[in-house]
Amino acid sequence: MDDFFFDLRPTHNPHRWFMPLTQAVCVGPPDAMFMFGGVGLASAVAALERTTGRPLVWATAQYLSYARPPSVVDLDVWTPAVGKYNTQARVTGHVGDREIFTVNAALGSRPSAISKQWALMPDAPRPEDCEPAEHWRNAGVDLHSRIEVRLAKGGDPQADGRSLLWIRPRQRFAIDAAMLAVMADFVPSGIGGALGQMAGANSLDNTLRVRRIVPTEWVLCDIHIQGIHGGFAHGAMHLFAQDGELMATADQSMIVRIRESR
Repeated sequence: MDDFFFDLRPTHNPHRWFMPLTQAVCVGPPDAMFMFGGVGLASAVAALERTTGRPLVWATAQYLSYARPPSVVDLDVWTPAVGKYNTQARVTGHVGDREIFTVNAALGSRPSAISKQWALMPDAPRPEDCEPAEHWRNAGVDLHSRIEVRLAKGGDPQADGRSLLWIRPRQRFAIDAAMLAVMADFVPSGIGGALGQMAGANSLDNTLRVRRIVPTEWVLCDIHIQGIHGGFAHGAMHLFAQDGELMATADQSMIVRIRESR
């Protein structure tokens, strides 16, 4: 099994990593592709976990600019507060002197026998019983071609702003915190169904909160677009394993984009 969905590489400095960008981690029109926001958060999560040796508790990314292939993103890890059980940290991702994203995070675990969840996985047909959800651009080789998405609920206008997606990587990548960070950036895909229009969004930020990661092939992403006003939308996601285990939650704010019909 490959380590990462993206090409994150170490350097001689354990607090610096770098990631060459190819179409495989980018989205957008062929002549103006850019790094998928979830890859920025995911690469920061991977760098943080590898640098600190601790599992992610939460991470929030602010997206500041676009990184385009074939540039190289450098990731600098800072750990200003290191305690017995947790580390407070941050990552800056930049291309040259241009900052692309900033990630703040906490990592660690504490001795505890308590493991409960109150958020329940909604009823949904099995992934194999759902239709594939093709990306509207169908641009060929890009990030979307490497992610399999099946629509369990959505597509038509949803009065409750909810949609359900089964998601898995087409290649055999582990479902870990970094992979969940990639999936979490599919919140904007719920905009079209919530509005009943061909619409999407650009992420301004993304926050991933990890509860408990368990082995699973598919992840059920329960997306809830909470509201839209002034050209901005706010949405959230619960990420469940196939057995109903709540693995993580995510939320983000977005710039709404209404698209012309194909």
